[in-house]
Amino acid sequence: MPEYNAGKVTDYANGDRRVIVCGDKEVGVFKLDGKFHAWHNRCAHRAGPICQGRIMKRVLEPVAEDRTVRAMEYDETETNIVCPWHGYEYSIKTGAHQGNPKIRLRKAELTIRDGELYVVV
Repeated sequence: MPEYNAGKVTDYANGDRRVIVCGDKEVGVFKLDGKFHAWHNRCAHRAGPICQGRIMKRVLEPVAEDRTVRAMEYDETETNIVCPWHGYEYSIKTGAHQGNPKIRLRKAELTIRDGELYVVV
């Protein structure tokens, strides 16, 4: 399987991302909480460029006892990426859609060798 250089490990700060061109494909490489994650740059909904979307904390809408929603909160433990085309939202760590865990991003393999990151597609 071909592999593509995604840069030095030390070039990524926590919260960074890069979209790497891998032949006729693109892969987004993310660093969160000191770990790397890589996803194909295609939203599971309509193949939008998901890895180029907005990064934000997961939004929670707590329901009050009277079943109304009056506020929004952010889950500081989970960081999501939002597809710029239609707003589908996925966990960067797991690739799972927040509303339907059966919908997932396609994972790309990462290898670290001699301080360099390589995407395997």
